[in-house]
Amino acid sequence: MYARGNDGLRRKRRRSGMNIGETMEQWERQNLSPYASLSSETLGRDREEPLCDIRPAYQRDRDRIVHCKAFRRLKQKTQVFLLPKGDHYRTRLTHTLEVSQNARTIAKALRLNEELVEAIALGHDLGHTPFGHAGERALNELCPGGFKHNEQSVRVVESIEKEGRGLNLTWEVIDGIRNHKTSGRPSTLEGQIVRLSDKIAYINHDIDDAIRGGILREEDIPKKYTDVLGTSVKGRLNTLVHNVIINSVDRPVIQMSEEVHEAMQGLRVFMFENVYRNPVAKKEEGKAIHMITNLYEFYIKNPEFLPEQSQNMLKKGEELSQVVCDYIAGMTDTYAVKKFTEFFIPESWKN
Repeated sequence: MYARGNDGLRRKRRRSGMNIGETMEQWERQNLSPYASLSSETLGRDREEPLCDIRPAYQRDRDRIVHCKAFRRLKQKTQVFLLPKGDHYRTRLTHTLEVSQNARTIAKALRLNEELVEAIALGHDLGHTPFGHAGERALNELCPGGFKHNEQSVRVVESIEKEGRGLNLTWEVIDGIRNHKTSGRPSTLEGQIVRLSDKIAYINHDIDDAIRGGILREEDIPKKYTDVLGTSVKGRLNTLVHNVIINSVDRPVIQMSEEVHEAMQGLRVFMFENVYRNPVAKKEEGKAIHMITNLYEFYIKNPEFLPEQSQNMLKKGEELSQVVCDYIAGMTDTYAVKKFTEFFIPESWKN
């Protein structure tokens, strides 16, 4: 249950002798848009805690996300191309950083809360599986309650990080993380920015990676989309970000013009048809799904092989299927391969 309780906490902060955090909150009230989410008006955290003397609430959340283990593991999780050998393909971490950059640019231009936007953006994919959406589909089939990476991201920050204590983030950050998918309805404008920025980022950087991988050529993109959005990754990003800002300034909603939104959605469909479901780009996904399926079944039958934190979750009454899903979803691509090799590939005899 989230509760504000901020007045009492603010008095305690004043008594500490430091007022930098309160000065920054005052700056927000004086300079941000009337539609911005103010740190001083957060709905609060699940567990009440002292206010930081130098950082407003959303900045503190951003810092907690950056320092958590799940964030660091994103560097070895697939974005589109599984275990790419080239150094320049996106990973789930670089995707996250590009979402954050787009979102911060929009938020700053609209005088919305840039730190809230950044916290949501940096946390939105913390629950993503190894091997990208192939891993997500596999776990969705295996887990009794299904699996959605946005809900798993919330579970990571609420119940898994910090040995099960969670990060104790503010309500607004968790709401933005939960609702970042296309079907989501974020409660704040900052959450709406991240929801759009996620699509802006992945559509464009996945085009860039597909061209790098020889799956796509720039001239393959239908002219009806490039005429509206631009004929390069840089040009399309510029068009989309500018269009969001122009159509959202001083308004209580984050939106694009109808023409640009339709072109972006059409380009997204084009990417599904030509890249995300491309048999050449996805030829290894069956192997990844096979690995995750076998790991899941192994841990269900042999829970004693789960790590200590998972064992502690079981002792607290968590369902085995949920704990196994949590553990596998948290794996990097390379760690999943390592565990599969350990359990299913015989080692050479060593004397």
